[in-house]
Amino acid sequence: MRRRGGIALAALAGLGLTLAALMLRDRDVVPPIAPPWVPLTGTVDRVVIEKSARRLTVFRDGEALRSYPVALGFAPQGDKARQGDGKTPEGVFRIDRRNPNSAFHLSLGIDYPQPDDIARARAGGYDPGGEIFIHGQPNRLSGLATIPYDWTAGCIAVSDAVIEELWRVVPTGTSVEIRP
Repeated sequence: MRRRGGIALAALAGLGLTLAALMLRDRDVVPPIAPPWVPLTGTVDRVVIEKSARRLTVFRDGEALRSYPVALGFAPQGDKARQGDGKTPEGVFRIDRRNPNSAFHLSLGIDYPQPDDIARARAGGYDPGGEIFIHGQPNRLSGLATIPYDWTAGCIAVSDAVIEELWRVVPTGTSVEIRP
């Protein structure tokens, strides 16, 4: 009896890994570095977002702890230049605010635009945009679904479960690098 239970458990584990691989196959996303069922503890000191891979990875002391799939602005190719362009900015930023009452399930603000973005926009006679956040899904979905495509106005969207974990481990002041 005990042997059959072990075989069944191994079969279930194998099935779970197969399903995870199939789900990740179509998205250029690496599996979590730390097991997803083990909550991250403490704080992280760096967040890296790879736009082309649709991936956000959190680091502590140079060590990657976990990666998550993301959705970006509705026109993600290239760096954000102006309000309404649907692009997610590229560069090095900081988390500069936290909003528990966001229209999206929790949000961590990024200090975009930077002084050079403002100067470029001023010289061009346009608004550089702003209000860029890492955030969860729209509150109207209330944990029912995660939008699977690029849909934001330039923010980085994650599932509600992911933003809850990020909310716990990403303090104000954390470095955020957004790569093409």
